[in-house]
Amino acid sequence: MNTYIGIDLGTSSVKLLLVAADGGILRSTTEEYPVCYPQSGWSEQDPRDWLSATVKGLDVLLKGTDRANVKGVSFGGQMHGLVLLDKDDNVIRPAILWNDGRTQKQTNYLNDEVGKKELSRCTANIAFAGFTAPKILWVRENEPENFARIAKIMLPKDYLAYKFTGVHSTDYSDASGTLLLDVERKRWSAEMCAVCSVKEEWLPTLYESYAVVGRMKEEFGLPNAVVTAGAGDNAAAAIGTGTTADGDCNVSLGTSGTVFIAQDRFSVDENNALHSFAHASGKYHLMGCILSAASCNKWWMEEILQTSDFGKEQDGLEALLGKNPVYFLPYLMGERSPHNDVNARGGFLGMRPDTSRGHMTLAVLEGVAFALRDCVEVAAQSGLSVTRTKICGGGAKSKLWKRIIANCFGVPVVTLNTEEGPSYGAAMLAMVGAGEYKNVQSAVEAIVREKEVTLPDATLTELYEKKYRVFRTLYPALKGVFGDMAE
Repeated sequence: MNTYIGIDLGTSSVKLLLVAADGGILRSTTEEYPVCYPQSGWSEQDPRDWLSATVKGLDVLLKGTDRANVKGVSFGGQMHGLVLLDKDDNVIRPAILWNDGRTQKQTNYLNDEVGKKELSRCTANIAFAGFTAPKILWVRENEPENFARIAKIMLPKDYLAYKFTGVHSTDYSDASGTLLLDVERKRWSAEMCAVCSVKEEWLPTLYESYAVVGRMKEEFGLPNAVVTAGAGDNAAAAIGTGTTADGDCNVSLGTSGTVFIAQDRFSVDENNALHSFAHASGKYHLMGCILSAASCNKWWMEEILQTSDFGKEQDGLEALLGKNPVYFLPYLMGERSPHNDVNARGGFLGMRPDTSRGHMTLAVLEGVAFALRDCVEVAAQSGLSVTRTKICGGGAKSKLWKRIIANCFGVPVVTLNTEEGPSYGAAMLAMVGAGEYKNVQSAVEAIVREKEVTLPDATLTELYEKKYRVFRTLYPALKGVFGDMAE
């Protein structure tokens, strides 16, 4: 029996799935690794920790199985992280992660001096603090000795692919988030390389996500496995949920949250509030990303309420739907879409003497849903109408949260036969690369199935529409305050 491995290189752990050719999940395992916070707002990891955790995960995943049956391996990975290698392919410094906020100066330089119009012309996007290009500028300005050693610039999952195959590769979906890729033409932007003092030979070779970049090295004990380029985590998750047809939408409730809208043709949101990226299907997508989604609920439960029983805290909250007077701003790590503000912060508003633990718990879930709705509104202004959405990520396990999103968006929310997200999509990309399916769409049609649909309720939708109108006034009212707090 042919099997395939999907690897989701996340922020706090790597998840590995062993998947049969028909999409059945045979095994899964997760290995954790540390995140380092050298200063407030900074976030780093050692790429070598990713490799050691992944190798350990492979051994656990495949224990007692015939490793010769594994025909393909691929990845979904945390995006934007800056991995720097020297001429001997040694790691120069810890990787600066997607949620690192140190690059506001460099982001402002790109947006204000290079100019948003020029950035959009060259890359289809503007600069966000989490993107890779501002990180490169930060290293150039603050660590010139490290900058001088650069021989290769890579993204997190691509470091794994290199260690597995010896090939410096990346895919178009992940490269879209570097601010170095001409997304429409699918090539590195010479103009942006010049702006960032990047030599094009430092950048990996570009591939479609399902394309084979090499074979597994002998040392990893997978003699028959090809390795495909893989995809950024959200694009991989979209493959896993079958979000590939023009206009399809997927909401991801992971550490961060996204609204992902597949497109057959390239387009750009005129205000660049949404990201215009290549899709792992070979086509394109628009995406809004909020930096804190399920992580907000995790913070509230574990750090504030000091509990690990997330389900119990949500019991009985259905009666409060649409009636909660408390609002929560989910900007714990600043915000990306649509505000692009590293100074934004989380907060509760509307508390009264009768405010309960339940009100505040519900407000956290609602605040994330409203922030995602902000992204949907930007898409609507660009002429894209979301009429239904699929959902994945850890937060998708909550029936209450899915009901909130269905009524906040006013559309059906579809749960799939698997909620594995990026790792499942990665396994499907491996199948295409190994020839199990002729293309991504064939794999989607054969494997992805809908499990249940959460429908909106007309009364609740109306109530949530009123609440959303209030929510969308809060960030503009507090933007100046956030800026003062950061000084």
